[in-house]
Order: sequence, then structure tokens, then C-alpha cells
Amino acid sequence: MLLIDQYIDYIFSVKRYSPKTAQSYLRDLEEFFLFAFGGDKDAMEQASQQETLSCLSVNMIRSWEVHLLDALSQSSRTVWQKLSALSGFCRYLIGRDLMESNPVASIKKPKQSKRLPEFYRQDAMSEYFAQSERYTDGTMLELYADAGTTGRKESISELWKKINGRMIISILYHTGIRRSELISLKINSVDLSRQKMRVIGKGDKAREIPLVDRLCKEISVYLRQVELMVSSERRPDSPLLVTFSGKELYPVYVDRAVKQEIGDSAQFPGRHSPHVLRHTLATALLENGTDLYSIKELLGHSSLAATQVYTHSSIAQLKQVYQSAHPRAKNGGKNGD
Repeated sequence: MLLIDQYIDYIFSVKRYSPKTAQSYLRDLEEFFLFAFGGDKDAMEQASQQETLSCLSVNMIRSWEVHLLDALSQSSRTVWQKLSALSGFCRYLIGRDLMESNPVASIKKPKQSKRLPEFYRQDAMSEYFAQSERYTDGTMLELYADAGTTGRKESISELWKKINGRMIISILYHTGIRRSELISLKINSVDLSRQKMRVIGKGDKAREIPLVDRLCKEISVYLRQVELMVSSERRPDSPLLVTFSGKELYPVYVDRAVKQEIGDSAQFPGRHSPHVLRHTLATALLENGTDLYSIKELLGHSSLAATQVYTHSSIAQLKQVYQSAHPRAKNGGKNGD
């Protein structure tokens, strides 16, 4: 469908949405129009512009919403996301004077249960960093230099996964950057002398993130180890983090590395993903008194509303406040009514 293809090209090349987001929008739009054309894929693909626009009625969109919720038993959150994709498409059509109003705005959205962001406890993170400290001391340099047999290089390959895993966890946790931002980091993204990192976020928006001494030292050692790993010359615009073969990281590699590093530990319940580490940093900063605006700037959120989700309190915080403030909790419950 020409209009959909034009819209996807627009959000990718002009709005600078990520390839993953653009593909998600494409799937949602194709799903809606396939429903609107009664499941006839050929009719959908061969539809004229007017036939496409005629599908975007309040009644059709409402019927699709009911279909998603009842027939497909999709969650309210998923339905919200799909309606959002359709709404963005309608706004694009309005901008091209192909529609007068957005029909999605008239649709009553399903209620969503408020989901608090998952995060890991600080004592669990401290224990992880203590146990994996040996992968940051530069011993990889000597081991690789001594590797003379295939078997030895295979063991080095496994060791590199551990070194890379530790580096990935460390950067994600200390900076709160997204997975895509981590992958896109270049050597010149990091200024170790000034202890800062330049990150290109959503919409190609750049921001600078301060780096603590420990992380700067880890990155410095890591870069020296990479120099021994790759045969080609490393330029300032070469990837900061690389696989054992010297190639740029990719999403599945990062996800797998996070799961392998913390997935087997009972200290890290729930999901094991790069984004939970982002939540963990934001939660830790908030608990230690950092203001929301500063957290917003650090995480690269476009609005403060996206940051306010971190105003939840941990159970430990609630217990501490309860013990210090509740009249029946003071002095063992001897005071108060």
C-alpha cells in the first residue's frame, strides 16, 4: 500500500525512528488494514488511495479494537500501542491534507493497569560487580598474547564473552543508556580525559553523560584489549564495543550477554534485559535524592512525564518511612492509638 510505505519512509528518514520501531508500526498498520479488508490480502495490497482512506472510520477502528481485545485476547497495553501507531498514521495523512480529523481520537481506549518499572536491588548490583571484577584487570592482554593453539583461542573466545558481558553491564548500569545507544557507541563517543560520553538517542538527539572514575578505567583497559583482538586498524569512529571477531555488537548479542551475566543468579529476579538496568539506575538516582529533571536529561527522555514513572518507591523505602513516621511503629508500638 503506497500510503503506508510513504508513511514508514517518513518516520524512518524524517522523524528518525529506529528500524525496529518503523517495522513495528508497519506490522500494526498492515494488521489493521488486513482486518478492514476482511482478511483479503490481495484486496488490501491493490486498494486505491480512496479505498484505503475509507477504512479509517471510527466504526472500523472501534471494531478492530474489539477484535483485538475479545477475539485475539490481546492486552490493553498492546492495543494501546497499535492504536497509537494508527493514530500517528492518521496525523500524517492530516498533514498531507488527505484527512480532516483523526478518527482514533474518538476511540475510547481500554483501561491499562499501571505497571511499575522493574529494577534490581543495589546490593545485588554491588555483589555482581564485586564477583566480576577480575574481568576488568587487563589479564586478557597476557592470555591473548600467549594463545598459540586453536584450543587456547577457543578458551579466549569464552573469556572475551565474559569481559564483554561485564563491560556491557557496567556501561548500561552506570549511564542508563538504551540498548540501541550502546550499540551505536564509537571510540570517539567517549572522552576519558573529561570523563564524559556523547550519546545519540532517539530522533538523533545528542546528549552528554558524565562517567565515574571506575567506569573510565574499565573502558580504558577494554580498549587496550580490543587492540589485541582485531587485526585491522581501529579508527576514532570504530565501534567502541565489539564481538570476538571485531565486529559491531547487535541487539541479540547484547540481550544474550545481559542474560548470561545475571540470569542465573537468584539476586536478579524478573526480566533480564538492558532496559531493566536503565530502570535500575533511574531508581537508584531518585532514591539518593536526584531531581527528576536531571534524571530526565540523563536518560534522554523527551518529556518529564516519561521520567515520572520512576517516582515509585521500593519496599525498603516504604518500610523505612513507615517505621519512622507511623505512630504505631514507633517504640515498638507502645505509643499512638
